Amino acid sequence: MKILPLAWASLLNRKFTVFLTVIAIALSVALLVGVERIRSGAQAGFNNTISGTDLIVGARTGQLQLLLYSVFRMGNATNNITWQSYQDIASDPTIEWSVPMSLGDSHRGYAVLGTSRNYFERFRYGRKKPLSLSRGAVYEDLFEAVIGYEVAQKLGYELGSEIIIAHGTGATSFAQHKDKPFIVSGILERTGTPVDRTVHVSLEAIEAIHVGWETGTISKKSQVTAEQVRKMELEPAAITAFLVGVKSKLGLFKLQRAVNDYREEPLMAILPGVALQELWRMLSVVEKALFAISLCVVVTGLIGMLSVILASLNERRREMAILRSCGARPLHVFSLLIGEALMVTLGGIVLGLALLYGVLALVGSAVEERFGLYLSVAPPDLKELGLLIAILTAALLVAVIPALMAYRNSLADGLTLRV
Repeated sequence: MKILPLAWASLLNRKFTVFLTVIAIALSVALLVGVERIRSGAQAGFNNTISGTDLIVGARTGQLQLLLYSVFRMGNATNNITWQSYQDIASDPTIEWSVPMSLGDSHRGYAVLGTSRNYFERFRYGRKKPLSLSRGAVYEDLFEAVIGYEVAQKLGYELGSEIIIAHGTGATSFAQHKDKPFIVSGILERTGTPVDRTVHVSLEAIEAIHVGWETGTISKKSQVTAEQVRKMELEPAAITAFLVGVKSKLGLFKLQRAVNDYREEPLMAILPGVALQELWRMLSVVEKALFAISLCVVVTGLIGMLSVILASLNERRREMAILRSCGARPLHVFSLLIGEALMVTLGGIVLGLALLYGVLALVGSAVEERFGLYLSVAPPDLKELGLLIAILTAALLVAVIPALMAYRNSLADGLTLRV
């Protein structure tokens, strides 16, 4: 007896309830695989934020705090690094390059980063991908700025647009450097990292806008014009942090210990990859909560399938009896219900994946642009395939319950039922 064609014909006879069951399973599959894809995309996004940098050096604090304010532009530094200390460490013969970073100002809620031109040559993200300009050039003048992709898109800036930098990192600031406006000289390509949400200026520019602000405020007596400040010596007194690339990985840990033991001031050097993994472990609680919620939805869908099969089982006892009278064995009846569950679950999995891919195709680019989260429309990976196989296995195990009940129904019990 051909079980699968018979199971298909049986499902078509109850197509409305079967369709609802398939929809419930499809939604649960789409949610479960979608959560897994978001998790893997988020982890890849974290890991791709910075690459090719061997050490991040800042004032002594926790490594997560140093990572967050230097790379993700979140929070504030506990202290600064003196320029002299930076030059001293950067001159170490094991260091190939270094990029100083000065943070603490903002523009309409976006972080302002003071750095050297070396930043645009050395900073890497993703798989060691360099920064590139979509338009314009890196700043040449003291009061020029290079802005990230999101800054340009959200604020509608073009080359030549004027930017007023505000004192502090808040979205709203009453202390603005209106007397020293900046002109956009370049706009970076989208990276999907915090670089997109950053305004980049020179270290000298950061010093220039803070001339007269030594007390935290400025008065008319201490105010200096843009033309006057151009004639001044603008070497930084301090920076927030700096990135380091070493000549040989063999000397990396020795350099890290030397920075951590630096006697002139308390400093800390961290490995970006290690800090990123610690950050991800902290966020894993949210990941597990989302996975648990989606798993509950899958269980609900399977229980719904079980309920539909059990509800129809009593009505189908005469059908089973007729099958038995036509020569079907109890094992055939058992296999029939298992085959129906297999088809319903496979249909739900296929429909769920189609639904997920459709949603990803529609909103994937918008999510990547807004949140820097890349959600690929790609075939399921090994972990996702494992989840799908687990769902299919669970569905077949659930179907064993009504299949055993049908198996135990006797031929006499079916034939003696009243219509």
